[in-house]
Amino acid sequence: MKILRNPLFVIVLAGLISTPAWAVNRELVELQTQVQQIQDQMTALKQSLDERMGVIKNLMDQNTDSINKVTVAITNMQVAIQKQQSDTNNHVDQLSGQLQTLNDSLDELKARLGKVTNQLESMQQAQQTLASQQAQQTQQQQQQMSVPPPDVLYNNALRDYNGGNVDLAKQEFADYVKNYPNTDLAGNAYFYQAEMDFKAGDYPNAIKGYDQVLQTFPDGSKAASAELKKGMAQIEAGQKDSGIATLRHVVQRYPRTNEAMQAKDRLRKLGVATAASRRAE
Repeated sequence: MKILRNPLFVIVLAGLISTPAWAVNRELVELQTQVQQIQDQMTALKQSLDERMGVIKNLMDQNTDSINKVTVAITNMQVAIQKQQSDTNNHVDQLSGQLQTLNDSLDELKARLGKVTNQLESMQQAQQTLASQQAQQTQQQQQQMSVPPPDVLYNNALRDYNGGNVDLAKQEFADYVKNYPNTDLAGNAYFYQAEMDFKAGDYPNAIKGYDQVLQTFPDGSKAASAELKKGMAQIEAGQKDSGIATLRHVVQRYPRTNEAMQAKDRLRKLGVATAASRRAE
């Protein structure tokens, strides 16, 4: 047989044959003991492994439950967030609509406020105008109450004029024409004002004063004198041609008056005719 030909088997067999029986039993017992210990260790290891696998499985189950719970919670949270976002968008839209409505209301209020402001300004202007008119009327009434009667005021002005109180007389004549512009003596007051300007050498204002007499009171007692003195003032002011024409008009309009004689005399001194068609005599 091949087994008998194996040198290793021969050596082991020889050893067994040469080894006593009690030694073989002891080795078998030790071998069995070692095998048993190995089996016990394997059993313990398997038990430990089973326990650990059970723990791991339990942990995995717990983790799976936790993951499922977390997944459900996340899903619920996502749903809640989406709902909240949708509600928020709806709320924002509502707020936008309300805000637009408020802006429209505010614009309308601004327009109304502008109208009310304009009305108030108009009322204030009207009140100011009324107050100003009332103040002017009050002032005029006060002035009228403080102004002397026309004859007294005129006589005072004429007295100061004849007395050489030029400034006072000028003010009194001005007060007279201001307060009594439609009386017969108003033309005289204008005339004396122009006379004071003429004597002071203020020929432009004197001419204006004489014109005031001629325009306002063309048939008054001072009309001829006013036109005569106007012509003289024009000549003194360098308006020779205008002055000559005015003096000729005095001669023509008031031929038998003292003013006409003075006009002729002045025209003779100027070397011109009293009329345009003939020379001075």
